[in-house]
Amino acid sequence: MSDSQTGADLFVDALSQYGVSRVFGNPGTTELPVLNALADSNLEYVLGLHEDIAVGMAAGYASTRRYHGHNQEHDQDAHANPPVGVVNLHITPGLAHGLGNLFAAKWAGAPVVVTAGNHELDFRHEEPLLSGDLEAMVEQFTKFSAEVTDVNALPLLLRRAFRTALTPPMGPVFLALPMDVMLAETDDEPQRLGAVPNAGRGDPAQLEQAATALAEATEPMLVVGDHVARAGAVDSGVELAEATGARVHGEILACEVNFPGDHEQWLSYLPPAEGIASMLMNTDTIVFVGCSTNTTLMRHENALVDDATTCIHISDAPAEIGKRQPADVAIIGDPGLVMDDLAERVQQRLSDEKREERLESVRTMKQSISGIVKSMGEDETPAGETRASKAELVDTMRSVAPECYIVDEGITAKYPLLTRWPMSKQQFISNKGGGLGYGLPASVGAAIAEAETDDPRDVVGYIGDGSYLYYPQTLYTAARYDIDLTVVVPDNRNYRILKDNTNAIFGGDDEDHTFVGMDFEPPVDIPMNAESHGARGHLVETPDEIEETFEETLSTTGPDVLDVLVHD
Repeated sequence: MSDSQTGADLFVDALSQYGVSRVFGNPGTTELPVLNALADSNLEYVLGLHEDIAVGMAAGYASTRRYHGHNQEHDQDAHANPPVGVVNLHITPGLAHGLGNLFAAKWAGAPVVVTAGNHELDFRHEEPLLSGDLEAMVEQFTKFSAEVTDVNALPLLLRRAFRTALTPPMGPVFLALPMDVMLAETDDEPQRLGAVPNAGRGDPAQLEQAATALAEATEPMLVVGDHVARAGAVDSGVELAEATGARVHGEILACEVNFPGDHEQWLSYLPPAEGIASMLMNTDTIVFVGCSTNTTLMRHENALVDDATTCIHISDAPAEIGKRQPADVAIIGDPGLVMDDLAERVQQRLSDEKREERLESVRTMKQSISGIVKSMGEDETPAGETRASKAELVDTMRSVAPECYIVDEGITAKYPLLTRWPMSKQQFISNKGGGLGYGLPASVGAAIAEAETDDPRDVVGYIGDGSYLYYPQTLYTAARYDIDLTVVVPDNRNYRILKDNTNAIFGGDDEDHTFVGMDFEPPVDIPMNAESHGARGHLVETPDEIEETFEETLSTTGPDVLDVLVHD
C-alpha cells in the first residue's frame, strides 16, 4: 500500500500543521485540486463572492489574530498557531481582482499567504485561456513570490512562504500552484515551520547615542507609527514616553492604536496637512518609532521637519529607517525591545526635576493645541439640518460600546474617531493603503478571528458609503457563516474626500466647483442592498435614532448594517 499523496493533499496537510483552520477564497477550475483536498480535511473554506473580498477578509483576519498572539506571548504554545490568513484565488483574472486588497495587506503588514492555481506546466506554450505571469503581477505587493514547478519543492516553498510572511516586518507572500503539480503524487511530508524570531534588540552603540540625545534634548517628541502596534509594543512606548517626559503623537495616516489615547502625554495624531504637521514637529529632537506613512496626503512645499532637528529612527523595517527624514541615530530592531532598553538608559541619565519640567511643557502644549485637535473632529451642523454630524455619530457609538473593536474605512469620517474617542491598544485597525474596498471585507475577517477567542468583542465595521459600495456583496459571506458583525455606514451620499481635495488643489469651496462623478444621485438604498445579501438593514435618518438602533444591532447575532445619514 502506497503512502503517497497528491501535492494538494500535502498543501492542505501543511496548512493544518502550521495552525491554519480556514482558507478564504473564490474558486475556479485550476484550483479544484486544492478544493478537493480541502473537502477531505478539517479546514473550513470561507467563500467570498469576489477575489478582492477574499483577500481583504484574510488580511483583516490575520491582523486581528496578530493582536490575539500578543496576548499569548507568555504561552508556550503561542508559536503553534501563527496569525496567518490564507487565501486561494483563481489564476490570472482572479489574482488581478485581488490586487487591490493585496496592496492594502502590504500596507497593513498583514501576514497573508496568497495562493492561486495555474495551468499545467506542459500546456502553457499554447497560451491557453486565462494565462498570465502571476509572479510578475504580485511582485511589487509581496515580500516573496514563487511558483511551485515541482511537487518535491512544495514543502520547502510552503515553509519559506509562511516564515517570510511572519518574520518582522510581517506582510503578504504569494505562491502559484499549477494543476499538474498539485495532482502529482509525492511521498514528502510538510516541513516543520520552526520558531519565528523577533527583529532583535538593536545596535548597542546606536542605543547609547539615542539615550544621550534624549537626555540632552530640550523638548523631545515621540512619533509612534503602526509598526508599534504590530509588534505589540504599545506598553513599551508608554515606558519610553514616561522615562523621557516626551510628548507623544501618532504618525500621519496612522491606522492602529500605537499609544493609549487617555494617557496624559498623548497629544494627537499628526494630520496629513503640511501646516499643522510641521508646526507640531517643530522641536529639537524627535524619535520616530515604527513609522511608515509619516508624510502629507498631497505634496508639501517645505520640509515637515527642520534640518536642525535631531532625528532618531527605530523600526523593525530597515527600509523605513531614514526614508523621509534624516536618521541621525538609526536603530533596527523590535520596537518593544528597543524602547524598553532605551527607556532604561534614559531613566538613568535624566533627573526627576528635568523630567517634570518636560511634563509641564507637555501639559502647556496640550492645552495650546486643544482647539486645533478639537476642530479636526468636529463638523458644525447647519441650521435646519436633520441629519447627524459625524461627531454625533462617533460620540453615540463610543457611549454605547466604548470597548468595541473597530475596523475603519471612513475616510473623511475617520478623524472624528481619532480625535473624539481615546482608544486603547488593540481596539482599532484601518485601511492604511488608502484604496477603497478593504474595510468591509477586513471587518468580516476580523469578526471571524474575534469569534475564535474565549471572550469575543463586539466588532464594528465603520465604513463610509463610498467604501461600502465597492464590495457590498461581502455581506453575503457574513450572512452565509452567521458572522456577528455590525457595520455602521456614515452616509453623506458623495465622495467627500474628492470634493475636499478639489477645494484644496483649485481653491475655493463647494459652491465654486462643478463636481464630476462625486455624488450618488440617485442614492443607493443601502439597507435594502444589505438585506439582499442576507444581512439586516437599518436606515437611521436623525441623530435621535442612532443610540437605540446601534444598541439593538449589537444585541443580536449575525450581520447588521446601519445606514446613518450624516451631513458633510
